[in-house]
Amino acid sequence: MNYKKWLTVVGIGEDGLSRLSLAARSLIDNAEILVGGDRHLAMMPELLEDRRSRIVWASPIESTIQQIMNLRGKSVCVLASGDPMWFGIGTTLLRRIPIEEVTIIPSPSTFSLICARLGWSLNAVETLSLCGRPASLLQSYIYPHAKLLILSSGKETPQIVAKMLCDRQFSHSKITILEHLNGTKERIISSIANQFENFSEVADLNAIAIKCIPDPDAKILSRMAGLPDDAYHHDGQLTKREVRAITLSALAPNAGELLWDVGAGCGSIGIEWMRSHSRCQAIAIEKSRTHFIAENAIALGVPNLKIIEGKAPEALQGFPIPDAIFIGGGATVPELFETCWQALRSQGRLVANVVTLEGEQKLFQWQQQYGGTLTQISISRAEAIGTFWGWKPMRPVTQWQVIKT
Repeated sequence: MNYKKWLTVVGIGEDGLSRLSLAARSLIDNAEILVGGDRHLAMMPELLEDRRSRIVWASPIESTIQQIMNLRGKSVCVLASGDPMWFGIGTTLLRRIPIEEVTIIPSPSTFSLICARLGWSLNAVETLSLCGRPASLLQSYIYPHAKLLILSSGKETPQIVAKMLCDRQFSHSKITILEHLNGTKERIISSIANQFENFSEVADLNAIAIKCIPDPDAKILSRMAGLPDDAYHHDGQLTKREVRAITLSALAPNAGELLWDVGAGCGSIGIEWMRSHSRCQAIAIEKSRTHFIAENAIALGVPNLKIIEGKAPEALQGFPIPDAIFIGGGATVPELFETCWQALRSQGRLVANVVTLEGEQKLFQWQQQYGGTLTQISISRAEAIGTFWGWKPMRPVTQWQVIKT
């Protein structure tokens, strides 16, 4: 059955119903069923005095979304905050309900309002939400002179963020807390990260603006491939910085793509794949070092890296189709390549690195059968030899790169 637009999502600001357009107010007034949080429903007591059904968001939110979907065909209005399509409920609903059945009416987003208050250009800032998300997501956004806008999860978030900045040696960063934006209780507080005790009394409803200022001795981590080796916790099973940069270049991540990191070691390839863009995803498959992977993923700002403890190819079951696969260990394991190749999508990329002669033989066999390019990567680093300096070669890495046709 084809349904007309039965679901409306209306964004409301702290200034309430009075600032909504006539069209938005009409859709709310005429809806059979209202859905919203306690805060939004409380803005319209006159509507709740009637006998119309209303649904309050439950936890987990998925149960309420299923309720809404079961109402298909009725007139349903979801009350949201600001712009429902910017880290909002509109995006979540549209994963399950086609846009042809939905009307969305946004109000100014929190981010737009912050920029208006601070005089920042919206196209020159980084935006993220920590509502229901790990605070460690912030780690990959911290770099010199970045301007960050953050949707807070509550009154504790500003202190968590300030401590994270101090731990990263960005202790002089300017933090602005904006409470109840565009409402009668709007308040703006500014301080420095290392004075985070100033944020002890903050409203639950707040957003955060940060101008990142590094300490003179701050350790700067780029989003580009090839983080320093000492950025990782590891036991030696780590793809070294120079080889890692070459490998990520060969894997060529694009926004929204999924990587399988097979034989992930300490997780560096999957982590830097995800750091390349906020929408990149990765699954790290590793039999024995998953604790290192988890520590590194959190410390480097990609807590959503999926970690599978198991041995390939047996563990490579039930995963989404990958856009790229990296084989960093186990190239000589029977059926490993065949399982990966079968799972890879058409035009997907596969890159494998080996350091043994047996591994090289396997890559050569695969290259002869499936094409692609073989490259040997030889890196030397300057080290002291007594009172002089000389080159110390690293173990050569043979890399095979191929696109599945």
